[in-house]
Amino acid sequence: MGRPLNRGIWAARLLVGAVFFINVQCALQFLIWPGAYTAAYELAGPSSETIVQSFGICFLMWNATYPPAIAHPERHRVLFGVIIAQQVIGLVGESLLYANLDPGLSVLGSSIMRFIAFDAAGLICLAFAFFLSRKRPFNDTSDAPVE
Repeated sequence: MGRPLNRGIWAARLLVGAVFFINVQCALQFLIWPGAYTAAYELAGPSSETIVQSFGICFLMWNATYPPAIAHPERHRVLFGVIIAQQVIGLVGESLLYANLDPGLSVLGSSIMRFIAFDAAGLICLAFAFFLSRKRPFNDTSDAPVE
């Protein structure tokens, strides 16, 4: 007989995996089609596509922490905490950028606002996943942790 299914762990994996998937998809788009995004960041000139590609590289670096947390969210609690901290840093940083943005930069402002919205939703998903994947008290057998 196999081990019981731990719905909390699997739900956490799905939530973290969804945030990871969207982050990597965005990174790959920035890397492969940078020209499609230069206007959204009000970039022009010969270096504009390289700047967008650098965003993609940063996204990939940021997401290198996700696979172990997706595989074993209940085991990699410190790493999971780092992922949540990264999400908070992104959300706060983007919010500060937006708050201090010149009002005339409306195209850039709307691009930053999309990241704020995604990062806020991602933070909610990650925090909920962290809660779902926590270790249960020893006497709680309702959803016993398994690997």
